Amino acid sequence: MPSKRKTAAWPLTLAYIALIIYASLYPFDDWRNQGILPWAYFTQPLPKYWTGFDVAINIAGYAPLGFLGVLTALRTGHSRLAVLGVTLLVFTLSMILEGVQNYLPSRRASNVDLWLNALGGFLGGTLAWVLEKVGAIDRWSHFRRTWFVPQARGGLVLLALWPIAVIFPAAVPLGLGQVLERVEQALGEALSDTPFLEWLPMRTIELQPLLPGAELLCVLLGALIPILLAYSILRTTAQRVIFLIAALAISVLVSGISAGLSFGPEHALAWLTLPVKLGLLGAAVAGVLCLALSSRSCIAVLLLALVVQLFVLNLAPASPYFAQTLQTWEQGRFIRFHGVVQWLGWLWPFAAVAYVMARISKPNVN
Repeated sequence: MPSKRKTAAWPLTLAYIALIIYASLYPFDDWRNQGILPWAYFTQPLPKYWTGFDVAINIAGYAPLGFLGVLTALRTGHSRLAVLGVTLLVFTLSMILEGVQNYLPSRRASNVDLWLNALGGFLGGTLAWVLEKVGAIDRWSHFRRTWFVPQARGGLVLLALWPIAVIFPAAVPLGLGQVLERVEQALGEALSDTPFLEWLPMRTIELQPLLPGAELLCVLLGALIPILLAYSILRTTAQRVIFLIAALAISVLVSGISAGLSFGPEHALAWLTLPVKLGLLGAAVAGVLCLALSSRSCIAVLLLALVVQLFVLNLAPASPYFAQTLQTWEQGRFIRFHGVVQWLGWLWPFAAVAYVMARISKPNVN
């Protein structure tokens, strides 16, 4: 009987499959039957023109899926023919998505893309298999056992996704989960001209812009939340100190990258206003004060921080300048990638709340 272990590779595999589906079928509208059979692209002639970028992006796009899929198989004791099995699954997923693209006028199915995607999955899977054979995966497993508690899988996935979620511009730096205004607008549009529109709760007052003190609080909590999440799964105080420094550095670096992409490299630090600087400083102080807390206490404080930040953020509207920034990103060259990041920015805090609630319900949390 093969030994089975819990691994963060499995939820990351599912997340990456969702990412591929999103990127392959975006923008999910204007579906129509174009009179083309779903499998017709199999017999299409090879395209006359393609670039090295097209080849690289198709291979690179599916390589992480192959890597994560084979890693999941190896970590859960299903190592037999892992590379071949995962490559076939990658091929099947790509084949289905290419066929579905025939119903989207904005997309084009391609047999070349299919084989390049399968090649990417094979190369990624082979890399995972090689790393397993040379002991690199075992060294990571040893590192994980040394640094993290056994129930750290969900927390590790959230921490891995957090920098990606932060890179999409937010109305408040590090302010993830500001969705109330968009949800109200989306529901209003979906239910317009129906009797259900009257069922929607109506706010009696308009959303008010955040005061500097509220912005400071949101930045503080936004930087502190991943720190507390890490504290709840790290084993020692020294490890917490290392992560505290790394998390604050990542907060500044990723927010700077986001501002640079939005407004140009010369404005990469324009977001560091006085409330933001004080918020980051407050997060550093709070992180030091929380070093001695137990895992269960960190989880309780983390839940409080998530609820307070979501409440304060969603009492404020997005400014016109922020809306213009979003429009710049959404009309950019990498709209599909940025669209995924935006969803992460919206949903990450709510996923964190669900994870925290699940952890609280377990009596074995220290």
